[in-house]
Amino acid sequence: MESGANVWNCPFDYAEGLEFDPTLKRLLTEEPVARIRLPYGEGEAWLVTRYEDVRTVTTDRRFSRSAIIGRDFPRMTPEPIVQDEAINVMDPPASSRLRSLVSKAFAPRQVERMRVRTRHVVDELLDRMAKHGSPADLMESLASPLPLTTICEVLDIPERDRGQLRAHARTMMNVSLDNRDKAVRAKAEMRGYFETLTAKRRQHPGDDLISALATARDGDEILGDQELTVMAMVLLITGQDTTTYEIGNLAYTLLTRPEELAMLRSRPEMLPQAMEEMLRFIPFRKGVGIPRVATEDVELSGVTIRAGDIVHVSYLTANRDPRKFDRPDELDLERDKPSHMTFGWGGHHCLGAPLAFTELEVALGSLLERFPELRLAKPPEDVRWNTTSIWRYPLELPVAW
Repeated sequence: MESGANVWNCPFDYAEGLEFDPTLKRLLTEEPVARIRLPYGEGEAWLVTRYEDVRTVTTDRRFSRSAIIGRDFPRMTPEPIVQDEAINVMDPPASSRLRSLVSKAFAPRQVERMRVRTRHVVDELLDRMAKHGSPADLMESLASPLPLTTICEVLDIPERDRGQLRAHARTMMNVSLDNRDKAVRAKAEMRGYFETLTAKRRQHPGDDLISALATARDGDEILGDQELTVMAMVLLITGQDTTTYEIGNLAYTLLTRPEELAMLRSRPEMLPQAMEEMLRFIPFRKGVGIPRVATEDVELSGVTIRAGDIVHVSYLTANRDPRKFDRPDELDLERDKPSHMTFGWGGHHCLGAPLAFTELEVALGSLLERFPELRLAKPPEDVRWNTTSIWRYPLELPVAW
């Protein structure tokens, strides 16, 4: 896995079900602050893998997200997924202002409305699955339609536009080199769509999430037009695909562990705690995401990172760090308060986490309640997994009951 003097060549293309990437494991164990080379972008980067070091990089002002703008930074995809004006490449205080405005749209009242809406959509989908009869594909029946339907309803996106927007999002996540031109085009088309939509909502607000963002105020502060456009895009992209994949991953994890499944069936009140542990345990993506730049020399775990260096973190390895978690490679649904990093950390913790967790909890809880005999309809080793995206998930999940 290593090439040259202490530079790790990291394609991060490991895709064996939900097994943990052995390269990431080696980095955490052997060289927790390491030089790496990624498939795309110029030069090398640092990769930080320990929980405490990841926490430092994601909270210390000496590491800047906005400093990556305009740089061809080392990354997983041919075309950067992130938009230059997006909140995920801002630093405080600019990001703090935006996060404060956006968090108003995710107030408990809004999340509760989303929970009611999600439950309604889940019930409809499970009714349809029951009517279809056993066996069925859980990805097709529940995991794929639920988050897209929910986020589109929450954003009030017309049904006729949803399929195309989903296709654009998937194109942007593809890691294949021959996909680059399509990804550039998809990004531009999606942006154009949301520029038009957000302008309409600004003029004629309704009770949807985009209108809530457009009208959110913090004193005299409101979101600018570009900010509103990019935020709506980010919500659509992150609010559907990742949740779809995690529904598949959570269901697979439980359906391949009879003891844990039986425990949750007998103690459904444990579901929220159990889900936090599963979110910690499941390696939900490949490799790394958006990096930061060191703005001055910083020492981490005895290694000096120089000003100007690109720094990636791994939330996956942080979630498996033995310095933070006892028996990190074991799934323990009774683990007390696993403060995992699956939704990120610090100033870039996922703003949509309350909605995502609500969707996952409603979907999984309803599924277990409605189908007490649910089981995999084929051996676990026969389940086919995605290999072309940055995300890890089953392509289909045949279930019987």
